[in-house]
Amino acid sequence: MSPQGPPKGEHRSAKREGTPVTRPFHIVDVFAEKAYAGNPLAVVLETDDLLETTMQAIAAETNYSETAFVATDPDPDGAFRVRLFTPAREIGFAGHPILGTGWVVREHVLSGDKDFVWLRFAIGDVSVTFDGRGGGDLAWFRAPPMHMGRTVPREAIAAALGIAPDDIAEESPVQQVSAGTSTLVVPIASRRALERCRLDLQAFRPLAAMGLPPLTYLWCREPRDAANDLCTRFFFDAHGVREDPATGNGAAFLGAYLLEHHMFPEPLDLRIEQGYEIRRPSLVRLKARRGEGAREVDVGGRIFPVVSGELL
Repeated sequence: MSPQGPPKGEHRSAKREGTPVTRPFHIVDVFAEKAYAGNPLAVVLETDDLLETTMQAIAAETNYSETAFVATDPDPDGAFRVRLFTPAREIGFAGHPILGTGWVVREHVLSGDKDFVWLRFAIGDVSVTFDGRGGGDLAWFRAPPMHMGRTVPREAIAAALGIAPDDIAEESPVQQVSAGTSTLVVPIASRRALERCRLDLQAFRPLAAMGLPPLTYLWCREPRDAANDLCTRFFFDAHGVREDPATGNGAAFLGAYLLEHHMFPEPLDLRIEQGYEIRRPSLVRLKARRGEGAREVDVGGRIFPVVSGELL
């Protein structure tokens, strides 16, 4: 699903001489089936002259799981440089900012009729492809190469999540997966157990001492909606424990994990529900297969615009 090169097309610069310095600002809901669901993302355009400390302050102000900052003009090859910040720090890769930023660039920077947009992140270049036009577009990104890391004892992660070791499914391991950022993928035995999970940073300290970050992607085979395949949750630390409504990089990590452990018939084509516990129902699409010498993992979701304005 990933094109072979960066997008072509004319770029519409929004800078105007003699006007106050403001920056276009957009909020979109990603992995949503309607507006005001899914995972909200703030995107700031024309950010070349913003200091890193200012970007971090803006991300703390929006208080979303991530805020994206896009360079004014594309690089000579057509790729747009993007930096991602949580309320606490800069990160190299996250799924819903890839899709949401790609949509904002296509609709508000390019001509709006492109089939794909090329974005340049700290971890490398990522393309976003589109099915459809306007609000509710289904967009996809090809995940970067992922590394399968260490496995973790069930007892240790169960304690950190406030559940019993028997609530961790035994069919596959608790395992670290990395690509720019790193997450523990945790198989949960039932949705009832999934709903009881809460990440306790104090209880996570033994795992942190092993060099593992407090990011946990939990999944089980009992979705609420029979049309879906899996139910997930994602916890992370950003000035305290937070829960993500929908996690694209988590879904990408899960795709690599499921391929690694032969959990489903291949190629994978899964619908993943998330966010119900925090009243932001979300739907993530996952496709994965073993390509020639590498995994091919694609993550998709719908995007709805909700705010457009200027950052003063």
